[in-house]
Parts: sequence; C-alpha cells; structure tokens
Amino acid sequence: MFDLKVINSVLDQMEDERGIAREKMIDAIEQALATAYKKEFGKRGQIIRANFDIATGNTVFSQIKIVADDTTVRVDEPVDHTAEVDERHHKDEEEVPTVDGDLRVRFDPEKHILIETARLIKKDVTVGDELVFPLEPKDDFGRIAAQTAKQVIIQKIREAEKESALKEFGQKEGDIIIGHVQRFERGNLYVDLGRVTGVMPYDEQIPGERFRPGERVRAILLAVDETPRGIFLKLSRSHPDFLAKLFAIEAPELQNGTVEIKAIAREAGSRSKVAVCAHDDHIDPVGSMVGQRGVRVSTVMSELGGEKIDIIEWSATPREFIEDSLSPAQVLGVEIKNEAGTGDEDNRGHAIVTVAPDQQSLAIGRGGQNVRLAAKLTGWKIDIVSSQDDAVSAEAEAVTATDAE
Repeated sequence: MFDLKVINSVLDQMEDERGIAREKMIDAIEQALATAYKKEFGKRGQIIRANFDIATGNTVFSQIKIVADDTTVRVDEPVDHTAEVDERHHKDEEEVPTVDGDLRVRFDPEKHILIETARLIKKDVTVGDELVFPLEPKDDFGRIAAQTAKQVIIQKIREAEKESALKEFGQKEGDIIIGHVQRFERGNLYVDLGRVTGVMPYDEQIPGERFRPGERVRAILLAVDETPRGIFLKLSRSHPDFLAKLFAIEAPELQNGTVEIKAIAREAGSRSKVAVCAHDDHIDPVGSMVGQRGVRVSTVMSELGGEKIDIIEWSATPREFIEDSLSPAQVLGVEIKNEAGTGDEDNRGHAIVTVAPDQQSLAIGRGGQNVRLAAKLTGWKIDIVSSQDDAVSAEAEAVTATDAE
C-alpha cells in the first residue's frame, strides 16, 4: 500500500528543509490513517488510533474506550449512530449538559466503557483509563477518506512548521537577522527569512530607505507572535536597539561587557546620540565605539544610510551629562531648576543651559533636533538660552525639549 522508499525520502527532506522531526511526520501519518479509517468504516463517537510501522509499512488500527462510572457519565436513552448528520455543523449531544445543570457527558458505548464491564477485561483498571480494542485491518479507502487523510496531513505539517519556526525564531528575538526583500505592500516591507516571512511595518522603517525585491536586508527581530494565520515576525531598522546591536557587532568591548551603552536617542535616518560608559578605567568608551580612524562608527553609519551618530560619555552627574549631550555645541553653564522626580508633570528634571550667542543655533540644531535628542538621551527638559544680557531676547529664543517634540 505504501512506497516506503518515497515516504522515507519525504521524511528526510521535511526534516532537513523545514525542521520537522520524523516523529512528528509519522504521528501526522498515523492520525491521517485513523481519520480515514473512521470516515470509511467507523461510527460517529468512536476513538480510533493507528500505529504505522515505518519499517514494514503495516498499519494496526485500534478502537479506544474510556473507562467511566456514574460520576463521569450519565446513562439514559441510547445514542443513535445511524442518523445522517453533517459532523461539520453538528454539536455533539454528549457535550450538552442536562436541564438541571448536570455536567456529566452522555454515555456512548462507542466511546465509553463502564468500570464494571472494564474490570472483567482488566482487573486493576480505574476511571479515566483507556482500553484498547483491535480493529479489522483495512487498506481499501475510498476517495473521500483519502482526501480527508490528505487534509489532516497538510494541517499537521502546518502546525509542525509553525511550532518549529516559533522555537527557532523565539530564541532570536532581539537579535539582528538577515533576509531578502520579498515585496512592498501597503507600506509594509515583507522579508523572506527562509522558512517564514518577516514583516517590517512602515513606522519601523528608516525614512527614505528603499529596497528592491531580492535585495539583502538586515534588521532586528522585535517580536515573535503566534497568530491564527501563523507566526508573525516583527522586524525593525528604526528601533534604537538595532543601532546598539550594530555597534555590538563592530565593538568587541560591547560584547564582553567592558563598555556599556547607557542610553540611545534616535531619529532614524537623520541623527542619533549614544551615551556610553566603561567599566574599566583603562578603556576609553567613546574611542571604543568610534574605532581607529572612525572605522567602527563609519561602518554603522553606512548600514543606516549615512545617519549621523554622536557618541558621548555617560556621566552620573546631571550637569556633565546634559553638557556633553548637547555636543558639538560648547556650553557655558547648566542651571538645574528642579531635580528629576520632584513633582514635574513628566517626572523629569528641568535644566537651563547657557551658551554663547554663536553657539545657540548649533545647540538647538536644525528644527530643534539637537536639543530634542539631548532631552531624550538625558531624560531632562532642556532650555537653551544665550549668554546675552537681554533677558527678553533670551526668553524668546529659548527652546524646550517638549516644544521641539
């Protein structure tokens, strides 16, 4: 009945290419055979199992009956198994409780066996155990039964693929993965990752970036979700963690923990600020990120399409951290108006930074970008004022991080 050579070849191919274990495929074949047997020769309510021997091709069919007593089933009128009922739209009567709220299922002689009878077959049987009864071997399945078996196998393969992909990519969540552009549809970029397809939503893409079908692309795997339609892999190139992972590839100091990224403020495709610190006094954290002649930061910038990256040294002292975060502008002084967490509406501190008149536009940045990123990086509200004595002019020129946002 079965071409064992072809079956073994298919099982090997499914295991190598799709990561589906042979045991799962054999289980799918057994469930398909049991379904076909029940469709062709069985009765509604029966529990049929098949045991397929991959070595000989023989199949043993069995009927399973569950041991029950009056605490688990109710014995009333007999169940009519001869009625022509479409099982797809039929709700088994045995699952419906009685009017008085009795939740016991109806006794079905095709599915249950009372414990008194069961103990005549096996003395030490208990309620809930299963008894196995052999069935007559069959191999002459009809077209409908064969089609039903095919659908069962297809469904089991999909479930196994889904489980395998979920296990594989679940371990890669938060890592950079490489794929090839499949298509661009309704603002979403679909990336072929081999066995599955990842989706990069529009807001997770770098503005202005364009990819051609088949082009190689790198992105961070943000989330792995299980949906009714399969595995949903959310990718991103605009997330700050993508920038951190790119630096981790280029800087061994990040990988071994000698240098740590404390904070990232990013406007993807335009500019980013990265605050780093070293856990070894003999290592320059900024130099480790920049690399010799800027080779490391240049590599990251190239991957991001020329996005500008400012790398500063993190400081536990707010004044120093705020001053460095406004780089490349030169700061004359930082005045702390109120500390973080002292009742501010955003629970952030407020600082006023004084700069020379010729440094004010540089500190603010085009469209307020520099001070906006500095505020995100430090977690402080920052006002930029000129050192001129004209208080009215200084107040008019002040830019807050929240206004810039």
